[in-house]
Amino acid sequence: MNQRFKKWKIPKIKHHELTKWHWKVLHPENLKLGKYTDISSFVVIFAHNGVTVGDNVEIGPHCSIMSADTISGKNGPVVLKKGACIGANSVVMPGVTVGENTIVGAHSLVTKDLPSNVIAFGVPARVVKKRPQK
Repeated sequence: MNQRFKKWKIPKIKHHELTKWHWKVLHPENLKLGKYTDISSFVVIFAHNGVTVGDNVEIGPHCSIMSADTISGKNGPVVLKKGACIGANSVVMPGVTVGENTIVGAHSLVTKDLPSNVIAFGVPARVVKKRPQK
């Protein structure tokens, strides 16, 4: 475990209010937050239809995690599996699952499920290579 997470606690989250780390959740009652998550500032999680963030997930600054989108009409739960990493300024659309230990590059638009242990980026995000196994 990373030393900076030694005293990690589930944050206090209120609907539509910034946490002390300057990120917010709409409908936090529909958010399942794993242990040792690292959510950067100015992230917005739209949990209307459910968002699950697994253990050890990292979400970079200025990301949007959306389980509902009124423009496209898409709705569905979002799942970020254990160890996933979402790069800065990325958007994860409704109904998407990002696999374990998958890295999404900065400025990506994730419109479809991504498998585990890959690196993906782009608009829309596409798998570019597999991650080496540890």
